[in-house]
Amino acid sequence: MSGLGDNNRPCPRLSCPSPSAIPSDLCTTVPLLSRASPRSARRAPVQSRWNSTGRADKTSPASPAPARSGRGRRKTSTSRSDGSAYGVGGIVLDCPARTVPELVEWTLKESGLGAAKLNRHGKDSDPLIVLTAAAAAKLGLPERLEDRRGLRLEEDHPVVKQINKAKWQLTQRGFGPWARVYRKAQGSQRQCVQLAVLPWDALDERSWPGVTDMEPADIARVLGVYATRVITPRGGTAVTGLELMTALRPPTRPAQDRETGNWVSGHNPGSLGTEPMDPAPPEGRPEHPAVHHSGWTGGFLKEEAYQWVRDVALLGDEECQLPFAIGLDLNTAFLAAAARLTVGLSEPVHFMNPAFNPKIPGSWLVDLSHVEMDPRLPSPFTPTGERPTGPAWYQTQTVAYAQELGHNVAPLEAYLRRETGAYLDPWHDRLRTAYVDTLADLGVTKDLSDTEFLAAMERHKRADPALAAVLAAIKGTVKGGIGKLFEGPQGKGYRDGDPWPAMRRPTWRPDIRAAVISKARVNMHRKLTNMAKMTGLFPLAVLSDCVVYPSPGDSPLAFLPYAASGKPQPGGFRLGPTPGLAKLEGVQSMLWAVDLMEKGYNPARHIKGGDAVLDEGE
Repeated sequence: MSGLGDNNRPCPRLSCPSPSAIPSDLCTTVPLLSRASPRSARRAPVQSRWNSTGRADKTSPASPAPARSGRGRRKTSTSRSDGSAYGVGGIVLDCPARTVPELVEWTLKESGLGAAKLNRHGKDSDPLIVLTAAAAAKLGLPERLEDRRGLRLEEDHPVVKQINKAKWQLTQRGFGPWARVYRKAQGSQRQCVQLAVLPWDALDERSWPGVTDMEPADIARVLGVYATRVITPRGGTAVTGLELMTALRPPTRPAQDRETGNWVSGHNPGSLGTEPMDPAPPEGRPEHPAVHHSGWTGGFLKEEAYQWVRDVALLGDEECQLPFAIGLDLNTAFLAAAARLTVGLSEPVHFMNPAFNPKIPGSWLVDLSHVEMDPRLPSPFTPTGERPTGPAWYQTQTVAYAQELGHNVAPLEAYLRRETGAYLDPWHDRLRTAYVDTLADLGVTKDLSDTEFLAAMERHKRADPALAAVLAAIKGTVKGGIGKLFEGPQGKGYRDGDPWPAMRRPTWRPDIRAAVISKARVNMHRKLTNMAKMTGLFPLAVLSDCVVYPSPGDSPLAFLPYAASGKPQPGGFRLGPTPGLAKLEGVQSMLWAVDLMEKGYNPARHIKGGDAVLDEGE
């Protein structure tokens, strides 16, 4: 966390000891507002300190940590099995805990760990303790979970019994890779500590590449930078992405009761409130209780990302003779789509034959089958890129784009929301800043020329694996957070029509997810159309935020449109480090791409090497 009460002040720079100065049998404690000066704080003797850019600061060994009181901030710390906890900046805390209950007590009473709320109506983040294998073993935790389906300790496990005996509680998820140990809050003071167990795969390799195998000091640094720029992790990056939405738009705020004059908890305007909301029938899932028991047969939204490959028969001779196929990937395309996006905040209202209004968020039943498009481009209205065959449900952004293209739209039916707002704006702003700042620390800055940008992106992961892991986690937070808005039921025992845990959250909002994806797909199609107009080139394939083009050279510079001045032409794909701009995904031969297309595969999925869908965890 930034440790700041608002989001408008700059994040402090972070530093931590050189990995060589840190023993290997550590656990990491994250983040962290110092509510009171931690006792027995000192500095680790190190030869150099590492700042958040990954560069060594040539300074003398750190002096003892100055005492901080009130709302002074401390960032990540790491704790080892001999009773010491190391933190970002070389801070060392004495941690005498030998059991999980003792660790929780120490964290809350002695360490001064925690993180400030992101919104004045929100809550401070609970401390997070990340346990390495050695630290977990010291606390009596097994090397791996026997319950591979439930991913939790058995109720009769000695550690669970210790927690219960000490009058602490676990959430309904039990003691798993991400566990919460808590007692009922006393007034406004929360009593809760999060535990993440590394040997139980708490940090997923796809979202946190290489972190589990790092030295504990580097783990502390990775999580500390992420916590400062995004939020203290609350679980996997998808869970954290959803929690970040709530932290930035808390559901309640203090309100004065007009009759009694007392201050009570009231609705926070612009938030999603405290109660879950049933979706409009076309926005939900067939198994959702409200949809299943209504007997709805009117169809569903299919606002998904592109998975399209051009028909090989539509390839021209000149295209086939080009030597290369180049993949471009849009930086955090869903995040770019979330910017200034108006979504519904209230319950859906049903209308018949409404006049279309592009300013009203909702779902519209419209026939767009009459819209003619160049067959060398995907249709903007379907994720497969195929032309619609009749009336179908679309989000506002999709219908508005049809209107933008000059076509008549006449909705037959609609589910619209009267109360609206840019709910995702603070979420977008915080993650955008985190993404851009982390790339800048890796040497990829906004002031680079396109040639310099491509070179910087080629080496950025090697420049600092720890910060590269932070960048991957930020991207996972974006994509996973949007996906969580439409989380489905899990488990073999589920029956259609039964409720499931995710749908009971106020943040279970399939309409918001559909709006983001709809806008992202429209943004992609707009760029594809402009590229065709400016360069005469048409894509070979599109997969979500990746597009593959035939090219006369082995670099995007060979086919992207530039003005006579050398500046990129607006409207098409442009290289750069900010969300919505493009980077190089991969280069292969045109022969390779055509061969995949003929076999029915999507070149965009494999242009980087491997499988992009599996690599991204989709």
